[in-house]
Amino acid sequence: MPVSIPAYSRDLRKGRHSEPGRCYLLTTRTARREPFFTQYTAARLLVGEMRALHEGEQVASLAWVVMPDHLHGLVRARALGLDELMRLLEGRSARRIDQHLGLRGAVWQDGYHDRALRRDEDLRDVARYVLANPLRAGLVRRIGDYPGWDAVWS
Repeated sequence: MPVSIPAYSRDLRKGRHSEPGRCYLLTTRTARREPFFTQYTAARLLVGEMRALHEGEQVASLAWVVMPDHLHGLVRARALGLDELMRLLEGRSARRIDQHLGLRGAVWQDGYHDRALRRDEDLRDVARYVLANPLRAGLVRRIGDYPGWDAVWS
């Protein structure tokens, strides 16, 4: 069953832009909240695409966690805007995940959520918030027990 997107949701992005050098907290969800990333290889395929964007210097990944049905990331924008970054990440990972799982169809829901961080916010506190998601969801008792995360401070 297709997920309907309220007509006004596209308007929320109008006039927004990303600034190179600014840090952003990003969240994107899978289509229909399907728990694709409980499958270890699917999660690793997503991580591989995130690392490729980082190593290709399209984005600086500071901290991220792959949850069963969504992704949280703390990133520093570089040359790519957030829309282009997310289009690349979601497009590349969807092709690989579809191929691996033998699927045809959407892996990601339309859109994503972003929050620009103020210069005075402590990045480590935001990173801790991101990385604590599996704890808050009751998936593990210690973050070190969860396989789908990384941070530049680890």
